[in-house]
Amino acid sequence: MARTAQNKQDLRSEATRQRLVAAARTMFAESGYAGVGTEQIVQAAGVTRGALYHQFRDKADLFAAVAETVQAEVAHRITSGAQTDGLVDPMTALHAGVRRFLEACADPAVERILLLDGPAVLGWQAWRDLADSYGLGLLQHGLQAAIDAGAISPQPVVPLAHVLIGALDECALYVARAADPAAARQQCTAILQQLLDGLSPHAGQRS
Repeated sequence: MARTAQNKQDLRSEATRQRLVAAARTMFAESGYAGVGTEQIVQAAGVTRGALYHQFRDKADLFAAVAETVQAEVAHRITSGAQTDGLVDPMTALHAGVRRFLEACADPAVERILLLDGPAVLGWQAWRDLADSYGLGLLQHGLQAAIDAGAISPQPVVPLAHVLIGALDECALYVARAADPAAARQQCTAILQQLLDGLSPHAGQRS
């Protein structure tokens, strides 16, 4: 009986946490971190202020949970797109992943939460760590597949992945702050794809 009661309590606690994250995600996306108060969040979630502080230290801690949820959604969008593509050569998959990443970052909620508010609220290092935790492994896997297929010159894949994910993150930030985001995204996509093509063992032989 004690275990059953504990399980029910855990389920209620997780349900409360999910309601808070869902409500905060919507509000942070619409009004930005600074434009939303904790009282608004708890009212939207239908929970008490005490419930919020039982789950999260403060508004910033709640924002971190929201940001992780959004980052996971971006990663899922890229992986599900790759599954839809089916069997393609590794370089085509890398190019598609770059395009999908920048397209996902164009979503207003992703842009506001991850790119505009994320670095300031989380802190630069925590923001980078979050991006790396979901994207670095995917990128390393794609690069290793391309190296194994001979499409990229043999080289250490871990530092290469760090260099490229840094470029991806900077491009996403650049696009989010651009006066013409659509044009900036198109330009950055072309530049990133040129960088990938330049890793080919045959790149120097092209006219």
